[in-house]
Amino acid sequence: MPVTYRAPKGTDDVLPPESRAWLRAEKTFIDLAEVFGYDIVLTPHFEATELFSRGVGEATEVVEKQMYTFTDKGGRSLTLRPEATASLVRAMVEAGGVRGTEKIAAWGPMFRYEKPQRGRRRQFYQGDIEYFGEPSPDADVEVIEFGYRYLEEMAVPDVVVALNSIGDVEDRAAYRNLLTTWLMERQDDLSDDARNRIASNPMRVLDSKADADIVAEAPAPVEHLADAAAEHFTQVQRGLRRLQIPYRIEARLVRGLDYYNRTVWEYLATSYEGAQDAAGGGGRYDGLFELLGGKPTPAVGVAMGIDRIMLMAGKRADQPALDAFVVIADPNRRDAGLDLVSELRRRGLRTDLDLAGRSVSAQFKAADRAAAAWAVVVGDEWADGKVTARNLATGEQETVAVEGIEAWLKGR
Repeated sequence: MPVTYRAPKGTDDVLPPESRAWLRAEKTFIDLAEVFGYDIVLTPHFEATELFSRGVGEATEVVEKQMYTFTDKGGRSLTLRPEATASLVRAMVEAGGVRGTEKIAAWGPMFRYEKPQRGRRRQFYQGDIEYFGEPSPDADVEVIEFGYRYLEEMAVPDVVVALNSIGDVEDRAAYRNLLTTWLMERQDDLSDDARNRIASNPMRVLDSKADADIVAEAPAPVEHLADAAAEHFTQVQRGLRRLQIPYRIEARLVRGLDYYNRTVWEYLATSYEGAQDAAGGGGRYDGLFELLGGKPTPAVGVAMGIDRIMLMAGKRADQPALDAFVVIADPNRRDAGLDLVSELRRRGLRTDLDLAGRSVSAQFKAADRAAAAWAVVVGDEWADGKVTARNLATGEQETVAVEGIEAWLKGR
């Protein structure tokens, strides 16, 4: 029996035509990042394990349960990146730190050992933007707006921003003590996992779905902010109202990573019927640079969950994969057809043809399978310097001068 190989559990092969939608999602993200003034940064897919245990937090679920960690041949402990921010901050620290402000973006796969389900995969894709060096609440607003506009571009309907503030380091320390006392008084009613987290990371109990009814009555971080953090949060809300970005206060939203302070948020697709309704999220993390060996640097960022966004966007009319498919109706004009394909490609038009020398009918079927917008027929009219262009969706066709076919196709 031949050996059959399958993709690892929790991972997916993305094949055409679906892969075209993923490529558009990436292009849309990168184009929007450029519009907002963010430059792309590429970092390794694996890092020293300590980067994540220290940066993300040893008591987080990501570090405790979800990281893909291995020892390389040199005896070094390495981890496939479970998130992008720690890597991006490490890269900036290694490059000498931030001079003034720096706005960067990233795109690519992340890896977490989770129970696979729809919208939650072990290899998943994120788009990230990070605003380094700017403490203003307007930076928070800009980053929140970016994610919201990206979801608009991706046609994800009915998005609202779930917003909260968890305060500064001092606020969090005082709140943690308050919350720990509150949870200890109710520990007999909590799940085993929640009880285990009271000492190590009590704020994570607020995220526990198994304990949702109990923690709904817990004191909230936003109710215990010092003046500076409270004013920052007020100004973030003011900025969102000015931009008419819908939001609601989620008083117990804390996010799952230890490096956050002040503003945290998620994008919720309120009409999406699925177990996972968050399309992305982010927050401010002013202490992470210093924690990873850099100079104190204010920072705020967001990660967009591309796998989930693709589900939320639903089925959309697929755009053509090719601008043109050249059909050689006269076998004696094969070289002319090949030259035309080469010229159109040089001019930036997505163009293909069938090289097998099959019938015209078979070539048109190949054009349909390739999802071309137009078939450009090289036949008898070539002698007069013309080709026939047929719209493969409507069947309408037009005779076009060969010299003008590039401009004609680009004008469609």
